Amino acid sequence: MNEVEHANAIHGLLRWTSWQPVEQTDGRVVLTTTLWPQPGYPFHLVARAEYALDRQGLTVTLTARNVGDAPAPYGVGQHPYLAVGPGTVDDTLLTVPARTWLRTDDRGLPVATEAVSQASNDFGAPRPIGPLRLDTAFTDLRRSADGRAVVRLSEPSGAYGTDLWLGQGADFVQVYTGDTLAEPYRRRSVAVEPMSCGPDAFRRDPAQVRLEPGARHTLRWGLAPWRG
Repeated sequence: MNEVEHANAIHGLLRWTSWQPVEQTDGRVVLTTTLWPQPGYPFHLVARAEYALDRQGLTVTLTARNVGDAPAPYGVGQHPYLAVGPGTVDDTLLTVPARTWLRTDDRGLPVATEAVSQASNDFGAPRPIGPLRLDTAFTDLRRSADGRAVVRLSEPSGAYGTDLWLGQGADFVQVYTGDTLAEPYRRRSVAVEPMSCGPDAFRRDPAQVRLEPGARHTLRWGLAPWRG
């Protein structure tokens, strides 16, 4: 439990782990680490993270392998913060190609999955974030022919911005407007978090996060700046 206020576990077991570089070129680095069995998570995983940068942007590939002898509950996500201009996020245009979202209780734990059309967080078409406070998981993502779903942030005129695309293994995305951050960071950027599962999945949907002995899971996402 590391979110004491709400009695939650958050941000994962590899957040403060040392990663070792095993490959590196001018535009690519590969890092690895081991998650050893420990109290509360008696499972043994090896993880690999590849970051590759080219003219199209950044591609991130996270792979984990269960090297233990028992099925392991496993979910993965990352937490990039994106900003497309100075000031707060209120005027930022946001597009999230999701059909559903996870409604949460006062601890931030999901209690239901609902259509975005039934709530104020339908960003199927670009619109300003405004005063809306988001710390919201979306799923049932609309994808293009290449299998990618694209969350887009653009500055108010729509002339430029950044796309975060979600590829293999990225079935959920959490969008967070930074309302609980300390100044001067509060509402200055939007966290767009590619995730393999929804919050509280270990308890809500154990089958969704089951990684068999010897099995691998891959999460792939990336960033692409653009100008209209």
